[in-house]
Formats: sequence, structure tokens, C-alpha cells
Amino acid sequence: MKLNITCIPGDGIGPEIVAEAKKVLNKVAEVYGHEMIFKDVLMGGCSIDAYGVPLTQETIDAAKAADAVLMGSIGGNTSTSPWYKLEPSKRPEAGLLGIRKALGLFANLRPAYLYPQLKEACPLKEEAAARGFDMMIMRELTGGLYFGERYTKEVNGELTATDTLVYKESEIRRIAIKAFEVARKRRKSVISVDKANVLDSSRLWRKVVEEVAKDYPDVKLEHMLVDNCAMQLVRDPAQFDVVLTENMFGDILSDEASMITGSIGMLPSASLNDSSFGLYEPSHGSAPDIAGKNIANPIATVLSAAMMLRYTFNLDKEADSIENAVRKVLEEGYRTTDLMGNAKESEFKKVGCSEMGDLLVERILSL
Repeated sequence: MKLNITCIPGDGIGPEIVAEAKKVLNKVAEVYGHEMIFKDVLMGGCSIDAYGVPLTQETIDAAKAADAVLMGSIGGNTSTSPWYKLEPSKRPEAGLLGIRKALGLFANLRPAYLYPQLKEACPLKEEAAARGFDMMIMRELTGGLYFGERYTKEVNGELTATDTLVYKESEIRRIAIKAFEVARKRRKSVISVDKANVLDSSRLWRKVVEEVAKDYPDVKLEHMLVDNCAMQLVRDPAQFDVVLTENMFGDILSDEASMITGSIGMLPSASLNDSSFGLYEPSHGSAPDIAGKNIANPIATVLSAAMMLRYTFNLDKEADSIENAVRKVLEEGYRTTDLMGNAKESEFKKVGCSEMGDLLVERILSL
């Protein structure tokens, strides 16, 4: 199979970690008989430096022409970078918002998985960490409170702020379908999170999700109120498989889930539209303070590439081979700086960014 991938290395450590992900993908192609076709384009701060804007039409066109987009990290140091002296619409992150809109990316997938080898870094109780967890937060990305009408005005002599939470049935239905499709690739369980005891939008959310569930009789559906879900994530995260929720709730819950894994350097993500197309990127930032030092952790980007193989190209064995390689490297005691914690270097084998990529490449095997 030919896999046409547009790469946006981005800023900071982005070029380093994307380079390692491309190495791993090329090895997968060699082992499984595929052809990887990469095209690099600029977005973010590097695009501002080159073209004066964070996102060009050329980058949008290249992304649309590809099967998928693999991205590094966007932005820089907000206190020192000249990019942040520009108006908000010209700053690096505006490019990210712009490309999401241009590509119609409405479904955000953020897995949270606790590797047994990293359970000491989990902030939860020892018994919860020992059970482990493997969940996928499915967040609706383009509707809800963040995209409704908002304004601040004086009412009866007092400033009053209004933010409007709006969801259309079609917006709920399409993210629900994605969630049930993803659940079929996992453990066939969906927990839909809402606030249906208070909000009309949540009552509509629950109604539509239940309608979609009828088309997936093999997937178990449960409902959970958002406040209870927040508590359950820190009490017993092992109970979750696919968590489906609206934009603001998903924003908060996915950050909570990421923190209990022990290191954000291990967390991939995907943003999908209504086809098989997706943009895949690590959940962490550009870390400009360590850029160019060959100490960044490339695993989140490599795992994002595995998600790309699974959800855009439907290549489950190839995705499994990458995920298994990550497990093997961790089992063998290799760690980048961010994974060392308080451990002594004698306890683990500390490696740099490119060496971690090489180790992963060596462990890509046919399944």
C-alpha cells in the first residue's frame, strides 16, 4: 500500500521527534511491504519566520492532498519568543486552529495508557496503578461552549458575560459514530459523559448517543455524569474503555486522564474528520528549552504514527508492531530524560531522542 503522509514538523522539538517517527514508519513499510511517501511543510512559528503567517494555503492544500497528516509541536516560549508579540490571529497556535477548521477535524482521540514499566510514576494509589488502565477519550472538537456566541456587555450597570453552549443533532451523531467505531477496535465499551440532569444540550446528547448505539449492538453503552466521571478517573481508571463526551467536558477530562499516566511524553493524539482522514500529533508542547539537544522523548509522536496506521489506513498489525516495540524498549530499561524521574541512571539506560528512535526501529517485527 502507498501511504501519502504530509508532515508538519513544526517548532521546538517538533522536527526531532517527527524525524524519529518517520524512521519507525519507514521500518514498518519495509517489514510489511508498504511505501511511505512523506512531504514536509511548514506551520506555526517556523511558517511565521518564513512567510509571515502561521498557516499558508500551500500547507492546507498539501494536507488535503494527503491521506493523513503527522505533526510535531507548534509554538515557542510565550514569554521570550517574538511570535507572541504578534496579534493572536498571527501567532503559531492560530495555525493549528486554522488547519483543524480547514480539514473539518471534529473528533479528537486522546488515549491514556499506563505502561506497567512506568507505574511508579503514576500519582494514584498503588493498588489503582497496579491494575493499570487503557482508555480512549473521544472529545467533540468543533462545537459546544467554545464555539457558541459569546459577549460581555453592561446590563443594569453591571458587566455581564455570556457564553452560549449549542449542539446540533448532526454534530453529536457524527462524534458518537466515531466513538462506537473506535470501541469496536478496542474492548467494545462506550461510556458517554454528560450533565443530563441539568443541561438541555446534554439531554439531546444522551438521546442521540442512544439512537446511534442501536446500530452497534456488540458495543456496551453506559451513561455517566461528568462530575462522577472526574471522580472515577482518579478512583478506578481501569473501568474505562472509550469515553465519549462534548467539547468542554472532553477538554478537562482528557487533561485529567493524561496526568495519571505519569508522563505526557508518552501520550499521542488524533483529530479525525468524517472520512478516514486524520491529523496525528503528540499531546505535549514544543519544549523550546530542550530543542536541538537530542534529549526529547519521541515516543508520543511514534505512538501517534501508530494511531495513524490504525485509524486512517486500517493497518492494525502494523500499529501493533509499533506499540509492541515501545513496550519492549521500556521493558529493557531504556528511558529518555523525562522518564527517569528520581531514578538513578544506574537503574535504567538513559538514551537520547535519536537513539530511542533507533531502538524502536530495531524492535519492529512482523506479527
